[in-house]
Amino acid sequence: MRPRSLLILAAAVPALFCACSCSQDDNIIVTPPATMPTNELGITRFIAMGDGGEGNDTQYAVSRAVEGVCEASGCDFVLYMGDNIYSDGAESPTDPMFESRFELPYENLDLPFYVVLGNHDYGGNSAMFWRAQHEIDYTEHSEKWNMPSAYYTFRYGDVQLFGLDTNALMWGMSSAQEAWFSREVAASEVGWKVAFGHHPYRSNGRHGNAGDYEGFSHIPVASGNSIQRFFEERMCGEVDLYLCGHDHNRQWIDGGCRDEDGEGLTTELIVSGTAAKTTDLADRGNPVHFENDEIAGFVWVEATSQEITAVFYDELGNEEFRRVVGR
Repeated sequence: MRPRSLLILAAAVPALFCACSCSQDDNIIVTPPATMPTNELGITRFIAMGDGGEGNDTQYAVSRAVEGVCEASGCDFVLYMGDNIYSDGAESPTDPMFESRFELPYENLDLPFYVVLGNHDYGGNSAMFWRAQHEIDYTEHSEKWNMPSAYYTFRYGDVQLFGLDTNALMWGMSSAQEAWFSREVAASEVGWKVAFGHHPYRSNGRHGNAGDYEGFSHIPVASGNSIQRFFEERMCGEVDLYLCGHDHNRQWIDGGCRDEDGEGLTTELIVSGTAAKTTDLADRGNPVHFENDEIAGFVWVEATSQEITAVFYDELGNEEFRRVVGR
């Protein structure tokens, strides 16, 4: 096993989502090297983007823009938020698409990528659930790709990050993940808690809001009702920020989400699903601080001891919007 740069506490997807080899151990610990990196004054900086996995010109353009921003402002890692191998996931851990749709487009980025699964990584419309394991196993074949399990948590400085398998949540087949998430969030003693996954809780994109995905509010599973329940019972107000993709545009939802009683701290909600393409926004009624469906891009995040700053950039490296959230 190759060394990891960060402490990772990982837990696996339920057995129904894996054909054979998914671990059920929810206490996998990889010890970091003694020189675990830390930034000046405890600052953590990272990129968040999803829905790459095309190997197209846009994915390469976004990668170059990320390189420029990281050279100018600093980056410690990338959160890569699903739909990593279009359109039906990988056929094996050595599938050549890992090279053409991940390694080559990001060859210029000397950063660890922390990866979660999207619906296309599960086989897209074909629902080949076992293909998710190939992306987990690819961790052992890459110096850049990190997905120790279908869901996991790691800490960097004063930030703890929780990578989620929202596909399992959507299908209502992840009670172990839900219990793990609540336990790990409650046990965390860091200053900032950041979750990342593929599916949104609120979005003005074509997929829309959890509980009404695609307008299917009366159809269980397809509506995302299980994701809505997870957020409202376990996520909202418990973490400071949730980042996702799925809709191929970029948004910062105004108001975020709160716990099931509508009280407590707000969880900020950001959609960043334009690592390789864009799709139009729709009229979903969510107020926003910012939204853009005209050009691809990404989000750069900086966390200090007292505030989180998120900046939206387009594929040309132009800054579009920034906002600071304090404690």
